[in-house]
Amino acid sequence: MFGLDIKTGSANNNNNEREDFIATLADEISRSIESKYGALFKSSYPLIPVGVSNRHIHLTEKTFKKLFGQDAKFEELRPLYQPGEFASKHTLTIVGPKLRCIENVRILGPLRKYDQVEVSLTDSIYLGLNPPVTNSGSLDDAAPITLVGPKSSVFLERGAIIANRHIHMSSADALVLGVKNGDYCKVRIAGIKSTVFENVLIRINDNWKLQMHLDTDDANAAFIKGEVYAEFLGKM
Repeated sequence: MFGLDIKTGSANNNNNEREDFIATLADEISRSIESKYGALFKSSYPLIPVGVSNRHIHLTEKTFKKLFGQDAKFEELRPLYQPGEFASKHTLTIVGPKLRCIENVRILGPLRKYDQVEVSLTDSIYLGLNPPVTNSGSLDDAAPITLVGPKSSVFLERGAIIANRHIHMSSADALVLGVKNGDYCKVRIAGIKSTVFENVLIRINDNWKLQMHLDTDDANAAFIKGEVYAEFLGKM
């Protein structure tokens, strides 16, 4: 009888351990789903794919030729998310006023009508820059920066900015979200460091696919890894 009690108790313990294990596993799966797709259960708006933009450069054809040589051809390395945009095969060294530099900064294509270097706040501190947070192409208050290429160097008196966090979308996307070009909105990214981003610029072009762009500082603050989506919380 004593042996039977021990055996029964062991069976009960095994059952309890199994139930505890299943409950723990279910909690882990639930947290994992919430971490990656939490916004899916909280909003009736379409989820917005998030893209992380590392430091990069936009150049005019004139500046490209000066840095790489008159016979150099601007070549594509790989396509980017937005149609017609790509990472080129070409990189430059960027140099700040403290003579600190960051090497191998990629030039994105196609070539533009302006020269612009987009950096993060962390990059700016390292380089000794004081760039404004502004929209791409708005260079009136941009910080001075030097570009060094294989053939020459170019000093941009107004060249470096920290890009506004923004969302690319088509007119159809804008209609669904109830926004117009130039509006600012608020979004939430779920996860272990769930974050609400405000002052997110709306940019509309019918050639674009829906995607939010964050720089590496913002992405790291929200602990973004891999495929992530943002939940639209409305206009500011």
